[in-house]
Amino acid sequence: MSPAHAHAHPAPASSGGTQSHDAHAHGTDHSGHADLFRRLFWWNLILAVPVIATSGMVEHWLGYDLPGTAWIPPVLGTVIYLWGGSPFLTMAWRDELTRRRPGMMTLISLAITVAFLASAAATLGVGELDFWWELAALIVVMLLGHWQEMKAVGQARGALQALAELLPDDAERVTADGTEHVSLSGLREGDVVVVRPGARIPADGRVTRGEASVDESMITGESAPVRKGEGDPVVAGTVATDASLRVEVTAVGEATALAGIQRLVAGAQESRSGTRRLADRAAAWLFWIALAAAGITLAAHLIAGNPTGGLTAAVSVLVIACPHALGLAIPLVIAIATSSSARHGILVKDTAALEAMRTVDTVLFDKTGTLTRGSHELTEVATVDGWDEDRVLALAAGAESDSEHPIGRAVVDAARDRGLDVPEARDIETMPGRGVRAAVGERAVAVGGPALLDSLDLEAAPVLREATDRWRSRGGAVLHVVVDGAVVGAFTTADPIRPESRAAVDALHARGIRVALITGDARSVADAVGEELGIDDVFAEVLPEDKDQAVGDLQARGRRVAMVGDGVNDAPALARATVGLAIGAGTDVAIEAAGVVLAGSDPRAVLSVIDLSRASYRKMRQNLVWATGYNAIAIPVAAGALGWAGVTMPPAVAAIAMSLSTIVVALNAQLLRRLDLGPA
Repeated sequence: MSPAHAHAHPAPASSGGTQSHDAHAHGTDHSGHADLFRRLFWWNLILAVPVIATSGMVEHWLGYDLPGTAWIPPVLGTVIYLWGGSPFLTMAWRDELTRRRPGMMTLISLAITVAFLASAAATLGVGELDFWWELAALIVVMLLGHWQEMKAVGQARGALQALAELLPDDAERVTADGTEHVSLSGLREGDVVVVRPGARIPADGRVTRGEASVDESMITGESAPVRKGEGDPVVAGTVATDASLRVEVTAVGEATALAGIQRLVAGAQESRSGTRRLADRAAAWLFWIALAAAGITLAAHLIAGNPTGGLTAAVSVLVIACPHALGLAIPLVIAIATSSSARHGILVKDTAALEAMRTVDTVLFDKTGTLTRGSHELTEVATVDGWDEDRVLALAAGAESDSEHPIGRAVVDAARDRGLDVPEARDIETMPGRGVRAAVGERAVAVGGPALLDSLDLEAAPVLREATDRWRSRGGAVLHVVVDGAVVGAFTTADPIRPESRAAVDALHARGIRVALITGDARSVADAVGEELGIDDVFAEVLPEDKDQAVGDLQARGRRVAMVGDGVNDAPALARATVGLAIGAGTDVAIEAAGVVLAGSDPRAVLSVIDLSRASYRKMRQNLVWATGYNAIAIPVAAGALGWAGVTMPPAVAAIAMSLSTIVVALNAQLLRRLDLGPA
């Protein structure tokens, strides 16, 4: 809890000066503040009823006279001022005046203090400015407005609490004697926990036993469960849906991915976009405008010989000018946008990046791991006469059984997926730059690229050359299989394009946005992917350290570039881009450099960020237009500009108008929740 929230009467946000809304941002539990203002509202409403009912003015209007009630308004009015008004008075002094940044709380405090002092003086026989009932009504309406504001902001920021609630209350830790239930705080790295079907995983870890479908939608936004088996990483807060797992804990507490997401959401809600800084400056200026307008109004009435009317109008100006709506216009939109997006796996680190996303006209995707899966898969097999695909693949998988090379692993995985009986290999020898050879069953098997055939002085049969030439033209990697000194087959592997990539590119084009691809792969590979997806610009054979230069080249053409990547070598490009988006699990460096983190691996999430940026900017702009337009009209009316037509605005009415303007802004911001952030 921040210092601003540690007092008995935490005042809510204000934006006159930025400080009061900063008080909002620094705490994450706003339900307590809403409850405080709710209680204050109801108790002070109860006290205000007799104050209003026994006011001489109200009695005169309604034609009744309650004897012996003269001291009710000043006694209860004083209680209301000191009790109901204390949050405003405290915040005005602590967070605005002591920092020399007067704002909304100062305006409210000045208005209720002037009304209180004038009324107290009249009660003691000095002057005739009796404002007790207006003071009571003003404070009650202010409490109501702040209660509703705190409730709205608390609901918007509820994503952080929702994320915290994804964790289970305890964990089932494996011990030498079986298992034991421990609190999450009792878990340590290296512990092994049992996760039962339907239970949430208590900490980040690695599966050591079992296989289950894990629902990661609360983290990544992707609805389909992901199959997890031995060796696979799992994330705290996700759910093992259909089977038990044993998980070795690799991160606990603040080191977990879930805690990192909470920090990102909280940081985004505290960060300031250009539009929010504009609103803060406008709210700060509004204090001085309102103060000048109130002073001019009072002076004009004093000159006209109407001090009572002048003081009433001045108080109304101070009340109606409170930049409540202006102060809520941007932070509430930001809070709703960031919390809603977090539930869909879009983690906004910096609201300035989110705001800039609406202006992007080019999206630059890193190929590997972003538009493609980032792992090799065996796609085609060719054989000579007398050999079938499964037999060649089984022998090759035997030779590659110990391989750590991605292409070798692709061969082994393909054999396993086909359910082949892979013979045991002996005497496995790695030949750097050429391939691998081994004794597989009773056969001498070698697997490798063109350099392998050159080293063995072998030549592939025409049927194999035809296939390999075709694969190379598409940018595919080629492996030959040599058995007992003869070339019997060949395969090609590729980093497969994600099925969602085509939809993402098409949808970006539909929005008038160009799509570019960047990769360190060969030109043939990059062009093949670019042609298949219909990409506009392809940057191939780019060294890792030069990726940011490609972003600079696009920017030099006048483009506003969003860079989407997932690796360490993408970090400089992510930082240089107009907006950097780290996709998938990514790396710490990439996430640090990005302004937006896409927790899932679906490239269509980029579209959701663009839609969210455009929608939230519309809401910010609408709210700013309303809040500033309201003050431009309301201040002159409160000052008496329409007095010649019999139109006046008492302080209580001004308080109601001010609160209604805040409600309009809050309701408009809530409409942002209707935005569909699902896949395009």
